Amino acid sequence: MNPAAFADVATSLPWFFPTVAFVFGAAIGSFLNVVIYRVPAEKSIVRPGSHCACGAPIAWHDNIPIFSWLVLRGRARCCGRRFSIRYPLVELLTALLFLGCWLLFPPAKAGCGMVFLSVLICATFIDLDHFIIPDAFTIGAGLAGLLLSVLAPALHSQSGDVFILDSMRSGVIALQGLLIGSGLVLWVGLVAEAVLKKEAMGFGDVKFVGMIGAFCGWHGAIFSLFGGAIVGTVWFALAFAWQKISPSQKAALPAESPGAEGQPAALGFGVHVPFGPMLAIAAALYFLWLHPWVDAYFTTAGALF
Repeated sequence: MNPAAFADVATSLPWFFPTVAFVFGAAIGSFLNVVIYRVPAEKSIVRPGSHCACGAPIAWHDNIPIFSWLVLRGRARCCGRRFSIRYPLVELLTALLFLGCWLLFPPAKAGCGMVFLSVLICATFIDLDHFIIPDAFTIGAGLAGLLLSVLAPALHSQSGDVFILDSMRSGVIALQGLLIGSGLVLWVGLVAEAVLKKEAMGFGDVKFVGMIGAFCGWHGAIFSLFGGAIVGTVWFALAFAWQKISPSQKAALPAESPGAEGQPAALGFGVHVPFGPMLAIAAALYFLWLHPWVDAYFTTAGALF
């Protein structure tokens, strides 16, 4: 579609492209559910097709994102097994984030943002489940961020008159973000490990912040680290308070050493919780909404020093 026709459709049917973004996001969210489950298990994300735990294939009309789960009331048609509510929630989350990208950014940056947010979603849920962030979502996505920065300079707000110059500037911003982000987290982890006498941050987090930097620049990488710490502190305080109020409730995140019955251990000092989801939340907030204020803060701080 040429730009003129694109603008005509957007003007005459203002709901059309946002609806497409939402539906496309829901479909991608359905695929992300497959990725979240299969990648840590080292299974193909292509074959076999979607199937129930009983082995029966899921028909296309029972695999419509969000809608099918509601119609079937969270149960498989073939055997009545319950499907986790996580499936429609991931689909809805992805749809809403894709819609946000479309409404907030020009098309090129919106497309890059959809890739970035998809990576954050996968990394978040895999880290929650397995305490790992696979290299595909750190090294692989970091390289993708560098490539997209060169191909779509709008990712880093480089939109001058000469594409090659914009492309080079955008690529440099991405490379700086990757190196500064990963290097900062590495040093923070080493210092914390020396103080605490135990591993304080996994190397996956180091690579993950580097990936965030490739998409968000070094401002976003630094914000995701310290913003993630704030998100984690707030979550921990709320979860700890809820645990005190309702002792029968266990922590929402899995602990490193489950109890005898396989239940998560209670929250407390020394209990290992994944940091990746906190980093991802802070990175998404920066990318979608907070970057003007964060960037202005760093600009002001740089001028002062």
